[in-house]
Amino acid sequence: MKDLVVNVENATVRVKGRVILDNLSLQIKRGDHHFILGANGAGKTTLVKMLMGFVWPLYGAKIEILGKLFGNYNLADLRRRIAWVSPFFQQWGNHDSTGLDLIISGVDGTLDLFRKPTDAEVEKAESIMRDLRCLHLRDQNLFTMSSGEQIKILIARAFMTDPDLVILDEPSVFLDITSREYLLREVSELAKRRDDITIIFITQRIEDIMPVFKHGFILSHGKIAASGSREEVITQENLLQAFGMPIDFTISKSGRYWPVIE
Repeated sequence: MKDLVVNVENATVRVKGRVILDNLSLQIKRGDHHFILGANGAGKTTLVKMLMGFVWPLYGAKIEILGKLFGNYNLADLRRRIAWVSPFFQQWGNHDSTGLDLIISGVDGTLDLFRKPTDAEVEKAESIMRDLRCLHLRDQNLFTMSSGEQIKILIARAFMTDPDLVILDEPSVFLDITSREYLLREVSELAKRRDDITIIFITQRIEDIMPVFKHGFILSHGKIAASGSREEVITQENLLQAFGMPIDFTISKSGRYWPVIE
């Protein structure tokens, strides 16, 4: 379909004989802000790797990202249009890099800058940092930043390539509550400002799902267990299926869901 950014049909992925994704189908429209909720082991990481073309489903599946059918298009070119942000990236980078270095490295697809940047690249990086309110980290070394600040730098890095699709892969998983709330506020503001970009937010915590993510999926044991609006997806019945335990929740004035476990 022309307005679909993600179109997955009947995808099964096996790793070492184990089914990780099981006949999975999902569609995400251009400009939508979606969440994917699932417990550890649900298949979230494998799903992201499949969308990026790093793992492939069994024969008979159809994977179409940004209108490009897997098998008929150069995946290296496609990946330049996708911003994949993961907290694990910060462990791989050079901690002596400055914030500006790491952001500009996104142009080259590396986690360090091995050349002198152009004036245009510096100007663009600084503009993105202003939008994300992290320009003060321009010349700061990565290892002196907090986890939340590092994630913001990685998000800024992702935007250096003007992506059409942004995948935020559990960005708050290593953060304390203060850093998490700071990051989620910034992600929410980013989604409000950039309704031209499709954003997928992946998490294992219902309280991370900000109201700006109006639609989503629950992934459970490699299958889509629920899909639809936030209100349709986040229910006691669906959470029981996703996490294997009864979870009640309250809804705050801001519209966020907070788990209550007796």
